[in-house]
Amino acid sequence: MTTSATPGQQAAGGEAAGGPGQAGSAGPAGRRPRLLVYGVIAVVVIVAAAAAALVTARQRDAAGPRPSGIPADISTGLANEMLLTPLPRQQAPGFTLTDQAGRTMALSALRGKAVVLEFMDPHCTDICPIVSQEFVQAYRDLGPAARNVAFIAVNVNAYHASVADMAAYSREQALNTIPGWHFFTGPVPALTAVWRGYHIEVEAPSPDADIVHTSAVYFIDAQGREAFLASPMADHTANGTAYLPAAQISQWAKGIALLARHLTTPAS
Repeated sequence: MTTSATPGQQAAGGEAAGGPGQAGSAGPAGRRPRLLVYGVIAVVVIVAAAAAALVTARQRDAAGPRPSGIPADISTGLANEMLLTPLPRQQAPGFTLTDQAGRTMALSALRGKAVVLEFMDPHCTDICPIVSQEFVQAYRDLGPAARNVAFIAVNVNAYHASVADMAAYSREQALNTIPGWHFFTGPVPALTAVWRGYHIEVEAPSPDADIVHTSAVYFIDAQGREAFLASPMADHTANGTAYLPAAQISQWAKGIALLARHLTTPAS
């Protein structure tokens, strides 16, 4: 199930104490990732999530001013749907981690390509598979331009952090059909540092507990600078199953592809 913060609202609190899956940092003003809660605990939580989803849908549908810096081929409606925020082109926090194929590499190794970065749980059954569908479709939408784009994710589940976990999720979600796909993991301290660098809140007090983490998609330009931030979304059925209509998945994929293509052009 998914619950959401209001636009512009970060997850509350700073570093979480306790188990190895807890970390976080309050983000700067203007960034709008959403806090996601995975798993069904009780009916009352499902009801609360449904109410939150309704509020979120109304907020996304509400007309709002178009932020400056959004590429012209991204409609205002799509920008609002994605809660798209232009970022001030500061250098993206670097890291060195290991991907689903066992390759250890630095983020800087992807310089020269546009990078689409998300934070995923390899055991997630909520929004992560939806974003995965959007990534696969965006890759297809890019056509020949896809060779200049890397789709990557950083693991947020400290209890399932093996290369095998990343590989299994990549196969299950068909992400391994993207040549430039990397699902990164590593030692918990290294993961925690990346979460903090990108203002991702993560809470996982035990292996069997619901993973709570911020869902955010960063778009990084070919010079390694943060360019845009988007906040993924999901709806839920009455029993708490996450879904997004195919048309919305296609719209998200279109937006991701348009932004990635924009960042591969010399003028970006």
